[in-house]
Amino acid sequence: MPALVCLVDSCAHPVDPAAPVSLCAWHAAVSADWVSARDGVTDLLPAPCRLCGSRLGVRWPSGWLCAVCEWRHGDPIDDELPRPRVDVVYYLRFGDRIKIGTTAQPRQRLAAIWHDELLAFERGDRLVERRRHATFEEERYARTEWFRRSPALDEYVLSLAAGVDDPWALLARWTSEAIARRG
Repeated sequence: MPALVCLVDSCAHPVDPAAPVSLCAWHAAVSADWVSARDGVTDLLPAPCRLCGSRLGVRWPSGWLCAVCEWRHGDPIDDELPRPRVDVVYYLRFGDRIKIGTTAQPRQRLAAIWHDELLAFERGDRLVERRRHATFEEERYARTEWFRRSPALDEYVLSLAAGVDDPWALLARWTSEAIARRG
């Protein structure tokens, strides 16, 4: 039986008889490098993830996966399943005041509140919110969830925002983690 030679013109190197394509080891490696440069690369999804809202995806030969929750772009979502509940404590700035509140539906809640900027999200429910209100009680406007800015409050909010470019992306990650835990 004659030895197999590489399919590439002017290459006479031998081919492993078990190889699925008649390429020498060097040409097979070059081909693999070329394919891998495109696949497995993180990039913008063609459209936001319908499950968690992230715009970041990973391109594979079989299609796009959300980089946050790993939903396969284009797959149907079971709309009968309720979205997982993710409670957050939010920190909003309006002028020189900061509001500390909590919600399980931050997009709807924040749309209903006048504010200049979303400063940060903290994972937590009413108990965490009450703890923050107690911690910053001296800065609190009486019987409201609004607080005067102070070095201590500013420092705390900055610590929550450290390393977070977009609080909404953090919320998307928490949501996708809750979906993954649910299975």
